[in-house]
Amino acid sequence: MTRNKLHLAAVAIALCVAQTAVYGASGGADSGYSGAPGEQNCAFCHSSSSGFGSVQIAFVNGSFYTPGAKQHLVLTITDAPEQAWGFQLTARTGSNNQAGNFIPGGEGFTRTVCADTALKKQSLDIACTSALPLQYIQHTLAGARIGQKRSAQFEFDWTPPSSDVGAITFYMSAVAADGTSSGAGNHVYNQRYTLTVPLPNQPQLSKGGTVNAANFDSAVSPGSWVTVQGTNLANSTRPWGAADFVSNRLPTTLDGVSVMIDGKPAYVSYVSPTQLNVLAPSNPSLGIVNVVVTNNGLLSNPSTVTVQTAAPALFAWSAKYAVATRPDFSLVAPVALFPNVTTKPAQPGDIVILWATGLGPASPSPAVGVFTPSDQLYSVLNLPTVLIGGISAQVIGAALAPGYAGLYQIAVKIPDGLANGDQPIRIQSGSAQSPAGLLLTIQQ
Repeated sequence: MTRNKLHLAAVAIALCVAQTAVYGASGGADSGYSGAPGEQNCAFCHSSSSGFGSVQIAFVNGSFYTPGAKQHLVLTITDAPEQAWGFQLTARTGSNNQAGNFIPGGEGFTRTVCADTALKKQSLDIACTSALPLQYIQHTLAGARIGQKRSAQFEFDWTPPSSDVGAITFYMSAVAADGTSSGAGNHVYNQRYTLTVPLPNQPQLSKGGTVNAANFDSAVSPGSWVTVQGTNLANSTRPWGAADFVSNRLPTTLDGVSVMIDGKPAYVSYVSPTQLNVLAPSNPSLGIVNVVVTNNGLLSNPSTVTVQTAAPALFAWSAKYAVATRPDFSLVAPVALFPNVTTKPAQPGDIVILWATGLGPASPSPAVGVFTPSDQLYSVLNLPTVLIGGISAQVIGAALAPGYAGLYQIAVKIPDGLANGDQPIRIQSGSAQSPAGLLLTIQQ
């Protein structure tokens, strides 16, 4: 691919119609190609075929906005074979009036365009006035990132109106270019998002706040423990109790709080205004899925979490030491880790039980929505590997812990050759590995 062809592709993105040539050197383009009501999108001037990419925005507050409170937004265009990028975006009220103001990012990849309601006049990089009330944020020529493959990000700020104007919809149209002068392989992607002001006491999920409950990693697995963080998530603080189990089934609602993961109910074990602990359903889709909380009839903004077949994680004491016991349930940990509790480090040759979540399916498959029965052994299908101090430990077995839910036991033999003191410990299931940072104390 020649440099000239790539340059032509970038210019093709920057110039949506011939009349915008006056703005070509600076990457300007006509307004009115965001896909907002009454407007065209980028396909009006860009020849495009079907692609497998997308255009998305990461909103700090999910689907909510606070009047007058500036948000930093990140727009991402993804399309693996492409190598030049452009977009146009606007925000409108329900009556299709301009909603808020855009401030370009400091890296020079974005700029604003103002236009009148007939889209006959426009100006670049000015404060929009009553004569030019419609505002757009779009790429610059530099923002096209000529030759950059797979994806491109554009960062900018948006300040919503100073008062509640009801639902605000973001309309955006993006081009992923193939880098040829013909543009025959270009792909156009359109997207919209709607934001509202939250109702009083409406639950709000934190960005990236749905995580693995054992290690707060971003990936979870079916039937594993999940922590959900945010505000107004519950009106009480308590774990589940005996009265919450009907016919020995795990509760999907606790004090009016429920959680849906990929549209399927999770099992709620703990509620508080800022944190929920739930057991993921056994059959969510793999990949990025939505998470929604309901608090006594009020729905939260959707959050997302990544679901994998396995997402191994060791539970921790003091956020530092892996939870471990001996077969007699005596605690394996540094001496005096807990006041008035006997703890003893592991020795080479000891059999130690590690307590984990996210190890994936077991055989036979246990009943859903109940504690793991104690009538037989529910062994993990894919036996995990365990590294202690960088040395592979013998894994004797791994299974669901009887009498619990979503909890796994891994029996390992502490390897010889370990030095005294705190040693790093990690587990791996398939290609998924628990994060670094946890320790197991060794004392010969």
